[in-house]
Amino acid sequence: MKFFKATIKRLGTKLFWLKFIRNLLLLLIVAIVSFKVLDWLKPLPIEKFEERTFAQLVVASNGEPLRAFPDQSGIWRYPVSIDEVSPLYLEALINYEDRYFYQHFGINPLSLIRASGQAIRHGRIISGASTLTMQVARIMEPHQKTFAGKLWQMFRALQLEWHYDKKEILTFYLNYAPFGGPIEGIEAASFTYLGKSAKELTHSEAALLAVLPQSPSRFRPDKYPLRAKKARNKLLDRLAIFDVWEQDLIEELKIENVWAEYHSRPMLAPLLAQRLKQKQAQQLIQTYIDTSIQVPLEMLVKDYILSKPNNLSAAVLVMDNETAQVKSYVASADFANKERAGYVDMIQAIRSPGSTLKPFIYGLAIDQGIIHSESLLFDIPQSFNGYQPQNFDEHFNGPVSVSQALSRSLNMPAVQVLNEISPELFVSELSNAGLSIKLPNNAKPNLSLALGGGGASLEQLVGLYRSLSSSGKAVQPKLTYNDQLVEKPLLTPGASWIIQNILSQAPLRNSVTSRYLMPDLKIAYKTGTSYGARDTWALATSKQVTIGVWVGSPDGSFSIGNSGRATAVPLLERVITQLDKSLLTPIPQPVNVDLATICWPLGTHASLQEKAHCHQKRRAYLLDGTAPPTLKDRLDKDWKSGLTSFLGNTFNTQCDNEDLIKGYALWPKSLEPWLAEPQRATSILPACLQTQGKSKLELVGLEDGMILFPEPRNLKIDEVQLQVEGTKGKNYWFLNGKLLKDKDQYDQKIIINDLGKGTYELTVIDQNANFTEIAFEVSL
Repeated sequence: MKFFKATIKRLGTKLFWLKFIRNLLLLLIVAIVSFKVLDWLKPLPIEKFEERTFAQLVVASNGEPLRAFPDQSGIWRYPVSIDEVSPLYLEALINYEDRYFYQHFGINPLSLIRASGQAIRHGRIISGASTLTMQVARIMEPHQKTFAGKLWQMFRALQLEWHYDKKEILTFYLNYAPFGGPIEGIEAASFTYLGKSAKELTHSEAALLAVLPQSPSRFRPDKYPLRAKKARNKLLDRLAIFDVWEQDLIEELKIENVWAEYHSRPMLAPLLAQRLKQKQAQQLIQTYIDTSIQVPLEMLVKDYILSKPNNLSAAVLVMDNETAQVKSYVASADFANKERAGYVDMIQAIRSPGSTLKPFIYGLAIDQGIIHSESLLFDIPQSFNGYQPQNFDEHFNGPVSVSQALSRSLNMPAVQVLNEISPELFVSELSNAGLSIKLPNNAKPNLSLALGGGGASLEQLVGLYRSLSSSGKAVQPKLTYNDQLVEKPLLTPGASWIIQNILSQAPLRNSVTSRYLMPDLKIAYKTGTSYGARDTWALATSKQVTIGVWVGSPDGSFSIGNSGRATAVPLLERVITQLDKSLLTPIPQPVNVDLATICWPLGTHASLQEKAHCHQKRRAYLLDGTAPPTLKDRLDKDWKSGLTSFLGNTFNTQCDNEDLIKGYALWPKSLEPWLAEPQRATSILPACLQTQGKSKLELVGLEDGMILFPEPRNLKIDEVQLQVEGTKGKNYWFLNGKLLKDKDQYDQKIIINDLGKGTYELTVIDQNANFTEIAFEVSL
């Protein structure tokens, strides 16, 4: 009987457990089916996350925000992935908020039992039971703090675990967790409070931000640092209990004070960010901006402009030559200054480029075999079909070389060379290289392009100047990671090197800012000033970087005392001092460029000329060994760039055949007023040919060597009336080398006013290059 009863008892127990397991399975099946039905009836409202768009964020090359544009609700939320967050933060967050995050299914039953028991025992909530998944559910769909609300939160947590993996759930938390006010997500919080990316957080910073979402307003570190420190240390104590971080490290971290600032609106390169926002729709726009360059340059430009008139602004663009990546984009002097029109992007603005296009006129002429670096050019008053430009200083220098004309930015030689290559070809070549010159309505390319008679932007000019240090290839500066590198040939490597070498010879330093410069600084640069000093430019290029500087009036108003040399160059100098010295290395000389001796006035190799024909030797850089002869004299159709022979001329029968047959190396006739006596035709030609060099003009009103005296008790002679005879057409009057500005300056008569004590040289040149000159003195 005992055996029988024991057997029945064992079978009953076994049946009990079988029924228990069966009922449990049935309950589980019902729960799963119910969950699936509820999941179908009440789908996870994941679109609520999708509706919360991220702030459109423009970032630097290292990911640091330059400027953010909040979502339609004014929330600052920066997109971030798990891989872009410091592992220290993830350790602190998970071990403090949800230690078993990777083990549970959205709800931690043990935590629920523990929290419920504590609440019953103490009559109040001692600790929470929310998992990270449950917190994500609450962020996605906020609910009231009731029992029903908690059950619904748990259901949503189960749905999250059913539809998403742990990495995706954690990513939701990282992007949408509240951090106080309009700040959501760890990346926005890190930049707002600590000024750095979440991937750069230290142990202490990671602990601080991990605890902040528990009570964002109460623990806000910029307002309540002591509360934030206490909460952080509580988290550190828990990490110590779980041996997550070493005890000694945690003790050191607990001593650290909390320091934070509130910067929800980064404002670096604001106009670049605004430009990119208008053109690109993606949430994250990554630029090539280097904040280690951008930040000091913004401060530098803002400080520099304070000493300038209130209507002036400034802009700076720095580009890496190898990649065409823009490293600094300072589009105005002060973004917040309305008086200086700080809201106007002067890097994109189309302005008159002044003289900044001159290097490319000479470069193209070198490539065409028209000139070399020391070709003889004419810095004299000329009329090109009615176009009569003048130099910036209103002086003319007569014979100048290409290198002198370019380094001194003389206008007349540049127009002379542009006339040789043709404005149409010049515009076409620039357009092919990426710079489409903006001309006035219905205007055709003309010679005024040499002096800024067109429109270009600082960005275009920087891309163009890159060609001078990059084998003649221009580029479109790259602003973002989406931009492609496209090189466009403008010059040959040899011509580009010759031009940049000329530009690098001019000293950059001046007395005002020399104390800021590196003593061995040498860089190719060019200045420019537009008409009315509305725009001033300084563009520089080395092997590694190209720098563009603009200073001027955004509204196009006239500016007094503004010029490329006086205003733009000092700013360029300051910019250069902010750059690494290694970025300013020289450009290697191409193998097809060599240094040779040429002679003026013919312009060709000295070795190919007789000694008598070489009046002035010069060392010139030649492309492929070619030394083109001197350009023709537009004012003297009889002048030749080679030797001049008078054989066959019958104007003087007293000449021997030997004198007529002999070749003479004459200087261009239009340059004679600026030549020393031994270089003039009267000194070179034999006596029987002297009529070729004699002037046909005669001054009436003063004689050479005359001394003038003002009226008694006067310190100046009020006026002197002069007349020139023997000329027709236009006449150019010069007093001490400066072209006289008089309403009748081109007539045969002129009145000179207010002559003080001193010596004077007066020269008159007609349109056929005939001239006469006298010297006189005013004495008291």
